Amino acid sequence: MNIVVTGATSFIGAPMVDKLIGMGHDVYAVVRPASKNRARLGTGRERLHVIEKNLQEADRLDEEILVPCEAFFHFGWDGAGSGNRMNREVQQKNVADSLNALEGAKKLGCRTFLFSGSQAEYGIHQDAMTEETTLNPVSEYGKAKVDFCRKAMELIDGFRYIHARIFSVYGPGDHPWSLVESCLKTFPAGGYLSLGECTQMWNFLYLDDLLEALTALWQSGAEGVFNVAGEPDETRPLKEYVRLMYEACGCHGSYSCGRRPQNAEGPANLIPDVKKLMEVTGWRQETPFQEGIRRLLTGL
Repeated sequence: MNIVVTGATSFIGAPMVDKLIGMGHDVYAVVRPASKNRARLGTGRERLHVIEKNLQEADRLDEEILVPCEAFFHFGWDGAGSGNRMNREVQQKNVADSLNALEGAKKLGCRTFLFSGSQAEYGIHQDAMTEETTLNPVSEYGKAKVDFCRKAMELIDGFRYIHARIFSVYGPGDHPWSLVESCLKTFPAGGYLSLGECTQMWNFLYLDDLLEALTALWQSGAEGVFNVAGEPDETRPLKEYVRLMYEACGCHGSYSCGRRPQNAEGPANLIPDVKKLMEVTGWRQETPFQEGIRRLLTGL
């Protein structure tokens, strides 16, 4: 099958390209012209077709992709880091670009459009979050994801729309400012890490398990909104995750909690309910947190 992937050099997009090619599909990887991360995709791969195009031109992908496509995986989104999450202009441009991608998918004959949503759509909650939980996003980032979902639902005549609300993912290629990356670089070097309160409940999902969940959603014939996160056993106080990483690093270095200000969205409990995902697809989490951290440390 022919599949389009935007954000193809991103933390999630690049390994998704690899996975889809490994499944035997031809992948049309959309990257920004002169992208500094282009090397993540490699060269000379038989089933990889790199398309250099800005996202605002995604409605014209049919000018360069001259074959019908089966599915469209949309990971392209600017300003996901903390610095731009409250920037309305940046985030609303993402909505417009994503609507262009939706139009581009229609022109290419795609039967499925999979969008990378976010737990930020829920806002601050103290209890478990199901797909029916009230949406009350705090950041412009979360508001924009909700905005696109609502607009897309009105425009999906004729094909499936999957809105994957992705929670907290870690793995190879993670953003250098993430908690996991910060811990695994600082502790083995004997450094000191100043953290926030870390008292909130959290849930981490290893990157490989995320890719399995997303492809399972696509292959299942499902549509609509799905939480994508670790199973209930993985939900624990964030401080406990830090302790596990500290111990995995041989208790080298040191850290303290309560010294850093909260991020742009403030303290939020991440208690995802993934029953719907599991029931519809049969997906199960394969990588416990300790195993994921072991793999990352082995790869350092």
